[in-house]
Amino acid sequence: MMPALSEARATARGRAPIPVKIIVGGGFGAGKTTFVTSVSEIEPVTTEGAMTSAGARVDAPAVSPTKSTTTVAMDFGRITIDPTLMVYLFGTPGQERFGFMWDDLVHGAVGAVVLVDTRRVTDSFPAIDYFEHIDLPFVVAVNRFDGELSHDLDDVRTALDLAPEVPVLGADARVGDDVKDTLLALLDVVLARALARARVG
Repeated sequence: MMPALSEARATARGRAPIPVKIIVGGGFGAGKTTFVTSVSEIEPVTTEGAMTSAGARVDAPAVSPTKSTTTVAMDFGRITIDPTLMVYLFGTPGQERFGFMWDDLVHGAVGAVVLVDTRRVTDSFPAIDYFEHIDLPFVVAVNRFDGELSHDLDDVRTALDLAPEVPVLGADARVGDDVKDTLLALLDVVLARALARARVG
């Protein structure tokens, strides 16, 4: 963790935790709901709807055969990083037909996590393009399905054509410590950008 981040938190000791909003995006079935629920210290809010035969053409069940539900609005959870910082997590729907909700969900967010399933890496492009377009800092987390990475992280970076300053991490969305480490990496990016802009300004 960056020393500046630790110093900033130290100065806030004894105050109420600072609330920050983080978006969790990515393609259909990338693990966004799991990412939010595995770390939330409150009962998470999920808006999972059943995937039906009537919606099979747009739900694309063959993409993730074991998945029987899909997020239709958002996922919501909360985690206290330390006594100075409380993170509110908002998971986006992964399917394009629910994309109209993204503008509302990202309002007030300080950064985002893009979850990647390397079996369908191109599904990550809409989220990456969106966050780049609105200039929201983000990190890329490659979900370790079955606990293993199937591709080298440098290869994933190349495939996604990411800017050098965008961190690419491996994370198991089912493991709370992995999720927290991913959030800390994002917060470092957010703070580094804020400090750089303050120096320029």
